Amino acid sequence: MTENTKLDVRPANPRFSSGPCAKRPNWTPDHLNNAWLGRSHRAAGGKARLKQAIDETREILRVPDDFRIGIVPASDTGAVEMALWNLLGARGVDMVAWESFGADWCNDVRTQLKLSDVREIRADYGKLPDLSQIDFDRDVVFTWNGTTSGVRVPDGDFIPGDRDGLTICDATSAAFAQHLPFEKLDVVTFSWQKVLGGEAAHGMLILSPRAVERLESYSPPWPLPKIFRLTKGGKLTEGVYEGATLNTPSMLCVEDYLDALSWAKSIGGLDGLMKRADCNLRVIEGFVSGADWLDFLAEIPETRSNTSVCLKITDPEIAVSESETQANLAKAIAKRLEVENVAYDIGSYRAAPPGLRIWTGATVETSDVKALMPWLEWAFRVEKAALAS
Repeated sequence: MTENTKLDVRPANPRFSSGPCAKRPNWTPDHLNNAWLGRSHRAAGGKARLKQAIDETREILRVPDDFRIGIVPASDTGAVEMALWNLLGARGVDMVAWESFGADWCNDVRTQLKLSDVREIRADYGKLPDLSQIDFDRDVVFTWNGTTSGVRVPDGDFIPGDRDGLTICDATSAAFAQHLPFEKLDVVTFSWQKVLGGEAAHGMLILSPRAVERLESYSPPWPLPKIFRLTKGGKLTEGVYEGATLNTPSMLCVEDYLDALSWAKSIGGLDGLMKRADCNLRVIEGFVSGADWLDFLAEIPETRSNTSVCLKITDPEIAVSESETQANLAKAIAKRLEVENVAYDIGSYRAAPPGLRIWTGATVETSDVKALMPWLEWAFRVEKAALAS
């Protein structure tokens, strides 16, 4: 196969970035014409739209009625940090990490909050840690789906229902594509720009009654910036969970999120969203099973992400020790497909092992994933020959 042996069918939408992710099918800016622009977000119309975003999030994700849902600044990172700074320190904490963002939360808890009673339970890229090591009498912080490793927890069975500590879950690449058992989760965070393809800078913070009780009974020993404060006078700031955001949101982004939620409902809600992501993953599984040069970074099939699919080059002609060659080949494949307008932004995360990362969340059409697979093979053959010459 040579550079001139081009394929006839390209993905209709070559956007496979893992964040910001592809917009929902048939999206155009015209769908945002009713955005609440040039008006205060605290006026009745603005608050109504923010409350609608909260209510429809609850409906689609099946969040229990007694959980609070708030729109917060700074994307999923802001939501996670808000949870860590407000809730941790009341007891020991187990930090569970198997990719870069989980490692970031470990680092922040140790170096910024400077907690002394911290245990880190880690695993290398491609693996899950031994979840049986977690002590749920302590607080527990973990990601549900490792965006940079393509490894997710298969379910919530490892979390006991009668735990004493809080479970704080970064679910940004899982929400709207994987089942989240809220009865096992006390804090859930995510951002709009992942599975629903929304715009950046806004995060979602979901709190269980147990998390609210912690907020109202515990004051951390460190100062909290205004933008992080979730209580006032020892009581939860309830308005945050009714649409009175902590700072000014982009009402254009809010309208875009509402549009994505409306589309999600039109395809069957959470079940429809998960089905689309699962179908996309199955396409890649079928391709990888017949490829002699590629494999999933996730070592156990049950832990494979159906959104951030991470792949490694396993060509037997390239020794495992030749990591530089693997990295150069992966970069060349990603670049080649971008130049061909076949796939954008599919290189692995900068801190992850060299390879490819293909977003397969619900906004990606299965037909586009199918069209991409032969191009992966083409780019590999062309770039491997180029490196050998």
